[in-house]
Amino acid sequence: MFDKTDLTGIIGKHLVYTYDNGWNYEIYVKNAETLDYRIHSGIVGNRWVRDQKMYLARVGEAVYKISWTEPTGTDVSLIANLGDKVFHGTIFFPRWVINEPQKTVCFQNDHIPLMQSYRDAGPAYPTEVIDEFATITFVRDCGENDETVISCAASELPANFPENLKA
Repeated sequence: MFDKTDLTGIIGKHLVYTYDNGWNYEIYVKNAETLDYRIHSGIVGNRWVRDQKMYLARVGEAVYKISWTEPTGTDVSLIANLGDKVFHGTIFFPRWVINEPQKTVCFQNDHIPLMQSYRDAGPAYPTEVIDEFATITFVRDCGENDETVISCAASELPANFPENLKA
């Protein structure tokens, strides 16, 4: 039996993954309470976020569940199976994000009150549910609270950024 309280297998991990629909994402599990992420492609490609509050649980030997609610009203729930290098993600987009995704393409941290005003203006429904598997293409251990892991938009990555981290 695995120790459900031991989160050390994912804390500090930087993961790059590609959904079966072709969308490319990165996530950095900064610590037991926050994550950073960068979106390379998809309807909100080039969006990036730091210090997103999350819920983290270990649900198997090398399997973790990561869930959060964004200021946009988007809810996300991910299963990271590190042993098999597979993600399963469910994203619950409010209707306003589907209707005008470009409004969210920014460094969210600089625009939280604006994202909340868009969320509050709606419409929230009908919710668009994206329920997809993804392949984890890269994993590295960066340790906890490394502010350099995700520190710019995907469009601003330096030329020497590793190819396997690019979309």
